[in-house]
Amino acid sequence: MNDQVVQPVTEVSPGLTQWQRVADTFTSPSKTFQDIKRGNKSWWMPFLIMVLIGYMLFAAITIKIGWGQVAANAIHLNAKSEERMNQQPPEQRANAMKITQYSMQGGFAASPLLVLAFVALASLVLWGTINFVFGGKAQYGSVFAVWMYAALPGIVKSLLGTIVIFAGAAPESFNLENFAPTSVGAFLNPLETNAALYKLASALDFTTIWSMVLLGIGISIVAGVKRSSGYTAVFGWWALITLASVGWALAMG
Repeated sequence: MNDQVVQPVTEVSPGLTQWQRVADTFTSPSKTFQDIKRGNKSWWMPFLIMVLIGYMLFAAITIKIGWGQVAANAIHLNAKSEERMNQQPPEQRANAMKITQYSMQGGFAASPLLVLAFVALASLVLWGTINFVFGGKAQYGSVFAVWMYAALPGIVKSLLGTIVIFAGAAPESFNLENFAPTSVGAFLNPLETNAALYKLASALDFTTIWSMVLLGIGISIVAGVKRSSGYTAVFGWWALITLASVGWALAMG
């Protein structure tokens, strides 16, 4: 009679719910990202939260500012665009204004699809960076989920923007690039500030930096690399993109 070897039972702790991962992103982010590393890669809850808060901001802009005013402000804040607009005949100017308005309004309305496309592409770039440059072992799905949760601080900016608008922000001074007081650029006058400096100041946004910190923590955990490697990968790309946008503003200014 053969003796059977009894294997010890390994207790598997249940994964976090998506609500718990959302809450822990703000209070204990490592718990959220460790849970993703264990295979719990659902990302639709933070996405839905961002979409809901984003459409609250969209409604505030539509009701209190008006997209025609948003378009007019954007053109006014760009000296070259305003000059070109003023040189056009009245009918062409009106058509150009409508195109600008509808493109800005439509882009904002389609933001959920744009967010998905951006996160899919950016996650691919970050997945390649952390794995092939820093020797990580992250799965693409894990990086995608990390990015979705790390983007949650963006709802703070949208909520602040909504509050500012309903609190009585002047429609004629509304700037879609800095709709909330979360960046250095929000406290500068774009008409009196060098375009490149304004672009750099706008990039210094505390909600963006908060998200970058979370993203660095998250990818270092799911990739199994040092925290410093995660920060280097994330902030390295952020710095390159910021410098490119500043350079473009300098060239166009």
